[in-house]
Amino acid sequence: MSNLKRTPLYEVYKEYGAKTIDFGGWDLPVSFSSIKLEHEAVRTKAGLFDVSHMGEIEVKGKGSLSYLQKLLTNDVSKVAVGAAQYSAMCYENGGTVDDLLTYKIADHHYLLIVNASNVDKDFEWMKQKVFGDVEIVNLSEEYAQLALQGPLAETTLDKLNPSIPLTEIGYFKFQKDVSLAGINVLISRTGYTGEDGFEIYCDKHDAVRLWKAILEEGANDGVIPCGLGARDTLRFEATLALYGQELSADITPLEAGIGFAVKCNKEADFYGKIVLKKQREEGLTRKIVGIEMQDKGIPRHAYKVFKDGVEIGEVTTGTQSPTLKRNIGLALLSINYTEIDTEVEVEIRGKRLKAKVIPTPFYKRTKA
Repeated sequence: MSNLKRTPLYEVYKEYGAKTIDFGGWDLPVSFSSIKLEHEAVRTKAGLFDVSHMGEIEVKGKGSLSYLQKLLTNDVSKVAVGAAQYSAMCYENGGTVDDLLTYKIADHHYLLIVNASNVDKDFEWMKQKVFGDVEIVNLSEEYAQLALQGPLAETTLDKLNPSIPLTEIGYFKFQKDVSLAGINVLISRTGYTGEDGFEIYCDKHDAVRLWKAILEEGANDGVIPCGLGARDTLRFEATLALYGQELSADITPLEAGIGFAVKCNKEADFYGKIVLKKQREEGLTRKIVGIEMQDKGIPRHAYKVFKDGVEIGEVTTGTQSPTLKRNIGLALLSINYTEIDTEVEVEIRGKRLKAKVIPTPFYKRTKA
């Protein structure tokens, strides 16, 4: 008997040919057909992901804004009702607790979407730091979350008779209480693939029906179910940070390249602000950069990077890009070696192979 956690969609995985793996204690599909096919489907048509393992934490009460301003690096006061904001949550030393999305449901009412492997840790951290008129509730067990990503995502969902025109939902905006295939959902124009698309939240009991409805209506558009393998290669090409690789308790948001979500000029003294402000003013000593192999070899997570025989950092993520057909990676390197075209070496199976620093993001979609 497996002790792995399962999402509400686990019962239909086999029906769609899922190959599952242990992902942070969850039994989740790495692929349904093949990673390359699923990756291509999202880049050219659309792919459907089960991301119900992600966490949802509700923050309510008149003190919610003050609390979140102290907790998060971004300026939550700038978020309007119906909008989402990307942010980080940091320790006092500037290291990252998690990166997350904040949805403003109403005044004094927010929903935080956190990484699956961090749900319990995040919730404990949030409870430790709570003050004022604030109530926080972990709703992760109640929600299912589906992500339909790709250029045909809106076309496909339009066939499910949404109760509002989906064109009204702009990028990083959302609508709650939308009827989709007769199911009540919160739907946001967000995602983790570098493509247009939607993340859809529903009651866990409606997940299977919604999953099947999307795949049935999207079949003629070439929509297919996708697993975590393609999700990782897609987010990597778009240079979107993954907690545990580009972000961690030992890597600050500035080092990870998400400084746009760190607002040191906001009035609130958020956790980590002193360290992050100092990093910004004095300059980083290391940061995440893109690398491309010049010799034959694929850079992988935790592979060491060298310059003139001296270790200067390590790869955080690397693969052969399905879209670009190049062996590329993200690496956390000492700042002196982060200029574009700097030549470095990656140690792969005991051999140091040539690579060079290249611009990121590796992939950026062409907007219609």
